[in-house]
Amino acid sequence: MRTQRLTIALVCLALAGSACSASVDSGTEVARERQTDGAADTTATPDTGPPSTQPAVSEITTTIATTTTTLAPTTTTTEPPPEYYDPACVVEVEPFDSLRLIADQFDDETVNVVALRAENDLPTADLDAGQALDVCVGNGLNDLTGEQRTDPDAEIVSAAVRQNVELQQLKLNKLFEGFGTPALLIDGVSGPVTRQRLCALRLSLGLPASTADMAAGSAEEKMLLEATELLVPQTSATASTRWILIDRTCQIMFAGSGGGELAYVFPTSTGSEGYETRLQERSSAFRFDPAVASGGWHNSTDFPVAIDNPLNGNMYRPLYFDGGQAIHGANNVPTSPQSKGCARLRVEHQDALVNWLNLGEAQVPIWSEKQIAVTVNVQGEYQG
Repeated sequence: MRTQRLTIALVCLALAGSACSASVDSGTEVARERQTDGAADTTATPDTGPPSTQPAVSEITTTIATTTTTLAPTTTTTEPPPEYYDPACVVEVEPFDSLRLIADQFDDETVNVVALRAENDLPTADLDAGQALDVCVGNGLNDLTGEQRTDPDAEIVSAAVRQNVELQQLKLNKLFEGFGTPALLIDGVSGPVTRQRLCALRLSLGLPASTADMAAGSAEEKMLLEATELLVPQTSATASTRWILIDRTCQIMFAGSGGGELAYVFPTSTGSEGYETRLQERSSAFRFDPAVASGGWHNSTDFPVAIDNPLNGNMYRPLYFDGGQAIHGANNVPTSPQSKGCARLRVEHQDALVNWLNLGEAQVPIWSEKQIAVTVNVQGEYQG
């Protein structure tokens, strides 16, 4: 189009006094029309001046067209080299991304928060938008640069593990809040108390009871992090109107009503080896001793009858469910079986349980299954 307009302008200048149209259909047709029109106009106009020394219109048009053709730009596109050694193994962080969200994009349990931190030498889990992450973990390569990877720094792995455990502890505290369960210390250490709580959670989620650590990125950890409430364990105990479930694997006690209400979750310590708390299937609690005269503390050695076990020692407000075996308060409730057959609770937890059973105002021992109105299940085996 630029060539066409320039050609028209020059033709108009060459043909002084002639009418010049700005209407253009194509470069070739314009040149031809202007040559014809120009020749006719020149013949019709009297020649009053000296002979023209300007070149012919056809020469101008041809020259301009030939010259302007060389001005057309030419470009060559070169494909840039890939920015990363293996783009398929690299994820660029989006705004508001986290290592957890990125790990969840992969159907691979090995791609988890701990592994991503170790693979990318991240001292913390903090990310910046646009940051590139190597998500092909454990392949011995830095997939951003192609360099060989050495074993991840032990301190970074340790820090990543601790942070992941902290995440689990925070979630556990949120789920168990309101059930009388003591809050976990958020310290990133998966000690016996944290593992006891993980075991209780597994029971609530219908998973096999286990006091093992919960692996980062595992299917069960995903269930933990996605859980919105603590559920009633799947057990025959819930067939009773009010029930107590003691799990020897977890060393944990649940209490609730039917299949829909969970009232309490308490740490417990059951019978040690040789004095195991006996397995139960909806056994009715049959005796409660408020021990009012001694501030709630009953010393079984002062009560040497068949239903008591003299090895139990001092028991706070005991609730008997099988001979001399009872649920009672104690000053020491470890996370492992340490009693002589009973299930120990902290003193404040025993008070809460007794009050839940409407026995808190009792002044004398109660020998009535109907009045106590609670059944006891004991299940599981301690794994050590």
